[in-house]
Amino acid sequence: NKMDEKPFLTLNMSDLDEHIVPEVKKLTKSSFDVDAVVDAAGELKYLNQIKKTLQEQFKNPEENFVKFFTSKAYEGVQTAKVKAQFLEITSKALKQFLNDSINDRLKSAIGTNEEVAIKAQESPFQSVAVEAETTLEQGEEDNQKIVTTEEETDGFNIVKAILRVKLDVSRIAARDTQSYFGILCDDNNRKPLCRLYFNTKQKYIGITAGDKKEIRHPIENLDDIYGLSDKLLENAARFE
Repeated sequence: NKMDEKPFLTLNMSDLDEHIVPEVKKLTKSSFDVDAVVDAAGELKYLNQIKKTLQEQFKNPEENFVKFFTSKAYEGVQTAKVKAQFLEITSKALKQFLNDSINDRLKSAIGTNEEVAIKAQESPFQSVAVEAETTLEQGEEDNQKIVTTEEETDGFNIVKAILRVKLDVSRIAARDTQSYFGILCDDNNRKPLCRLYFNTKQKYIGITAGDKKEIRHPIENLDDIYGLSDKLLENAARFE
């Protein structure tokens, strides 16, 4: 017998992949079936290669990969300039797609199906369409410099989970800017719930006090937001 050069399954006990567990069970004595194992091995071998390829494309998209998405969003001739622009657009769309996927899982975890109203962060395919027009005809707009980070999205979901005891989640919206990530009631600038200042080494949560002056509270990590629950709820009570 000759072993494959690449393993069909890799098990890391310190970082267990939940998708591998069912495959490992097939190798146990009570469930062992030679034909089933051979079929699973063949499928896993190619599955892992495809996942690896996707991971590489997400990090550094190849020309043909970018060309595929360009053809779906742009009907003009793919000149060298267009290719260069869509390389950046595709990379940005892929990152936003991952953020959206993570955001969906977070929303599910806190028990709500409400859509996150982040105006600055569009869906990846909308971003491709919009940027294809603006960058090719007018150049980059200022708001395209805004990048909603995963940490900001996580922070927003934590704040929303805290405030849902005071406000309906449909009233809690987010609006990202270059200097901070704003969380508003009724998507109204005059009803600020808090601001996330996550663009610097020292992170802050800005909460408006009774005198309507914002007080910035330093935090070390996202869990520290829960320690500000009373202040967040007190501020939100103004908009009940």
